[in-house]
Amino acid sequence: MYDSQIDVTNQYLTFTLDEELFALEIGSVREVMYSIEITRVPRMARYYTGVINLRGNVVSVIDLKYLLSLGEIRKTIDTCIIIVELGDDDDQMQMGVLADSVQEVIHFPPENILPPPKIGAKLNSEYIQGVGKRDDDFIIILNIERVLETENLTVAKSESEKSDDQNAGDV
Repeated sequence: MYDSQIDVTNQYLTFTLDEELFALEIGSVREVMYSIEITRVPRMARYYTGVINLRGNVVSVIDLKYLLSLGEIRKTIDTCIIIVELGDDDDQMQMGVLADSVQEVIHFPPENILPPPKIGAKLNSEYIQGVGKRDDDFIIILNIERVLETENLTVAKSESEKSDDQNAGDV
């Protein structure tokens, strides 16, 4: 069993980005929202979708698919915002991440959670908490805290700006 940072309940919310299945520890998920208006914020990185009003609080929304270099979310009837809580009890922050669809909450027995791959993964292995095995399928368990760390968002923003600059020269 791979036990680094694995939640004791071993329950995970599964969701899709394109055709790929991912999971988040259920303890970091506050709620899932559908059909909510996102307010765009000018001059932000491409992965930054905007902000939403969550019961009077302003919550930033990130295109997780874009941030993970898997393309961009194209809104459909299944598109949703997963509200995650980051940080510890003293300093918690909420952030929304766009997903193509939410599937289900599943339980992985500890023996069905494998360590992240060392090489060959499409994603930065630092973002992968583990790999859940269900039947013949593997589900990538994301370390959402690591994915959404400030440094990672800053790097993604600078890469997005480079891409925008290169595309502007092509016009």
